[in-house]
Amino acid sequence: MEDGRRVSLSSVLRPHGSAMKYNSRIFIAGHRGLVGSAIVKRLQLGGYTNLVTRTRAELDLTNQQAVADFFAAEKPEYVFLAAAKVGGIVANNVYRADFIYENLAIQNNVIHQSWVHGVQKLLFLGSTCIYPRECPQPMKEEYLLTSPLEYTNEPYAIAKIAGIKLCESYNLQYGTNFISVMPTNLYGPGDNFDLEKSHVLPALLRKMHLARLLEAGDMAAVLADLEVGTEGEARGILERFGVSAANVQVWGSGNPRREFLWSEDMADACVFLMQERDFTDTYAPGAREIRNTHINIGTGADVSIAELAELVRRTVGFGGRLEFDTGMPDGTIRKLTDVGKLRALGWRHRVELEEGVRRVYDWYRSRAQTRSVNSALDFFPQNGDLK
Repeated sequence: MEDGRRVSLSSVLRPHGSAMKYNSRIFIAGHRGLVGSAIVKRLQLGGYTNLVTRTRAELDLTNQQAVADFFAAEKPEYVFLAAAKVGGIVANNVYRADFIYENLAIQNNVIHQSWVHGVQKLLFLGSTCIYPRECPQPMKEEYLLTSPLEYTNEPYAIAKIAGIKLCESYNLQYGTNFISVMPTNLYGPGDNFDLEKSHVLPALLRKMHLARLLEAGDMAAVLADLEVGTEGEARGILERFGVSAANVQVWGSGNPRREFLWSEDMADACVFLMQERDFTDTYAPGAREIRNTHINIGTGADVSIAELAELVRRTVGFGGRLEFDTGMPDGTIRKLTDVGKLRALGWRHRVELEEGVRRVYDWYRSRAQTRSVNSALDFFPQNGDLK
């Protein structure tokens, strides 16, 4: 709600047999992550009032019995499956078992219980890493499983492909209405800015923010950002990740091209599809073999990592150099989605990359300033501590 009015970020939604009502019981799995938090915000802006969420401490989605008990008790009517174990190239390559096991477990449990308990509609979120390493560009839905995957994130990609096939199979065997969407690289408020485990855009943004603080000689803000107590600790972290007042290290050659989508645009697309489209809209009528029913969500435009790094450098205001570490893996050389299917279904993005980078940096800076204030307050007694 805004000013007491329901807000629709997409075009006015037409009546639909499976459309959510404003008081429908809607479960958003993974509501604290980048994807889930954006979907929650979009639903709230749209006037939906009966949202069901659980933290990981409250509900472990990898626990089969816990998920079964939750569905039996809460009886959600609609499900957004945004929960997942995610990370960048290094994390995907190092924690391979964790990525495939946890994602398979989450998907199996939530999708199966959605069928068992008669959920009217489910939307499963995957990733464009499902496409082959040498995939023709731009990537169409029909290119799925046509050649080998990129090695560094193969376990994660296989889990997401399994999620697509799980939705398709339950729909075909049991008549469920489960839709799969494959967003491109997302960024926005609530992103993971961990220097080791985050994706490329938030990692670059935080590294350049730290470098700009070093440029300005603001070590107090650096300590607050890194949440450490001494300059020595901070210097150790900064050196490890290639951050100094003179330069910032960028992993890889800078040549790969990537597509980026503002997370709130992605959420708008998901709510639009949940309201406006059914599984039967995702394939040609009368098809003998029903496959590749997933829907790409993206912008249809990409930039090189070098171009992205330069955009982030300008946005942050860092005056130093960019140094590309060619010893780090590049991953797939290009990943650009074909969004023709999504546009034919009636949706397209709004926020372009330059505007989005500015917005997410403003968000990050506001959070950083809060941390700095809280850190400063630690040096002063609070009212209850005064003697």
